[in-house]
Amino acid sequence: MDVLRTPAERFNSIPDFPYQPRFLDVEDSELGMLRLAYIDEGPRDGSVILCMHGEPSWSFLYRKMIPPFVAAGFRVIAPDLIGFGRSDKPSDRAAYSYDKHVKWMSSWLCTLGLNNITLVAQDWGGLIGLRLVAKMPDRFSRVSISNTGLPTGDHPMPDAFMEWREFSQSVEEFDAGYICNMFDEGSLTNAEKEAYRAPFPAEDYLAGARQFPLLVPISPDDPAADANRRAWKVLSQWEKPMLLCFSDGDPITGSLEQFFRENVPGTKGQPHITLHGLHFIQEEDGERWASSIVNWIGQ
Repeated sequence: MDVLRTPAERFNSIPDFPYQPRFLDVEDSELGMLRLAYIDEGPRDGSVILCMHGEPSWSFLYRKMIPPFVAAGFRVIAPDLIGFGRSDKPSDRAAYSYDKHVKWMSSWLCTLGLNNITLVAQDWGGLIGLRLVAKMPDRFSRVSISNTGLPTGDHPMPDAFMEWREFSQSVEEFDAGYICNMFDEGSLTNAEKEAYRAPFPAEDYLAGARQFPLLVPISPDDPAADANRRAWKVLSQWEKPMLLCFSDGDPITGSLEQFFRENVPGTKGQPHITLHGLHFIQEEDGERWASSIVNWIGQ
């Protein structure tokens, strides 16, 4: 099985993203060591804000939120999931599973020795990030999520998700720039769309992006369903602050905000806000999400 690494020159013309990547190896029992890329900005002694992206984006998605976090004195860390961004990309779709993504990110987090973390997550960043919170709750001080969930397959998925799942498998050209623009309000510039295409110079590099939609649990007997149920047992007792910042136009996750309100004690009494936009809310209302988090932590 090949492990691909996107040529560095593919990232030479990324707009508004001047951050130098750092790299750390995580071990896979079958593939050996995989290189995971991440951005690490702000003071070394600052409280950590961990920004986790989803499908098919990468840490570039947080470019509008990193500056206000750093200006407020936080250390901002934004990884690229394995299969995305500047991180290594196994070329075989069978190499990817929900459990493996959690293990890769757990290894990375523990190696960096991060604590007192504020998790900021959207899309698969939440599906993986909330599993990290449940697995290592002592490392996290608070959580802010938008347009994400932690599905167990016990409830039907929205039609919009099932349509996306089908599209992701049937579309001949999986164009990350087009997809991010489609689930945005269509406002991305050509340079921004190219930035989302940059990690994927050929179809072989897209194995993780193609596989991700199939890894979302949609039935009770899904391989990840039990692990997510166990994570919910932890979250159902989570009393540390959780700030919900869902958008007003996401057709996939719109109903999940109320579910978190009803099932996570830490959401009580928090200054939740509704952001304006579709799915990739970091593009459409990221500055307001960032300022809300800064104010929230300050309180």
